[in-house]
Amino acid sequence: MNALIDLAASPAAWAALLTLIVMEVVLGIDNLIFISILTNKLPETHRARTRTIGIALALVLRLALLSTIAFLVSLTRPVLSLAAFDFSWRDIILIAGGVFLIWKSTREIHENMAVDDDDASAHATDEPKPGAATLGFASAIAQILVLDMVFSIDSILTAVGMTDQLPIMIVAVVVAVILMMVASGPLAAFIHRNPSVVILALAFLLVIGVMLVADGFGMHLPRGYIYAAMGFSAFVESLNLLKSKRRRLRAPPSSHDPQ
Repeated sequence: MNALIDLAASPAAWAALLTLIVMEVVLGIDNLIFISILTNKLPETHRARTRTIGIALALVLRLALLSTIAFLVSLTRPVLSLAAFDFSWRDIILIAGGVFLIWKSTREIHENMAVDDDDASAHATDEPKPGAATLGFASAIAQILVLDMVFSIDSILTAVGMTDQLPIMIVAVVVAVILMMVASGPLAAFIHRNPSVVILALAFLLVIGVMLVADGFGMHLPRGYIYAAMGFSAFVESLNLLKSKRRRLRAPPSSHDPQ
């Protein structure tokens, strides 16, 4: 108890906590975007529950990994040599998760780019367009669980690298996941209302998948540059959305509109 009190009174500990919360939130954005896009393919009545379960699983996995830090750190030791590369369990998990994310993002982009004759009627309702709502609840949870595991390992290894204080790690992870929980609904609704954002978000996930594979092969890409590029792309897309909204507001009413 005295150790916790001393930690709470330390300015350095608070600085480390705030820094780690920011890092955990940034790392969790990718996880949250994936969950939002995936759950939007479910019927409306299942989306909120699936998002909640998916994010709750992310919290459980992160806390479970924090309780086994010694084992987690051992995941960085080489266990397989192939050609000029030495792979640890962490590398293998990141590569597998990255390949899954690349495959999933590419498939989702292909589905979203496919032109369907019933798109207009599908967008008029709150349900996904025909052929898109084929994802089952169990399938969605399974896919979320796979990505939760990948992002959780990346998240906890980042936390271990930034501080050696377990209480700080736990608080940072819990706060970050709570923020994800709060933001999940508005983010999913925003993506659902703006189909063009879906392609941009999937492109982000595709880049993250490539980055995870590269990281697994020992090629550490500067994440700051990648996230900065993503932020700029999101800013440009927000300008496009604002322009489209203003154009709709200024457009004269259609002759087919009810009087």
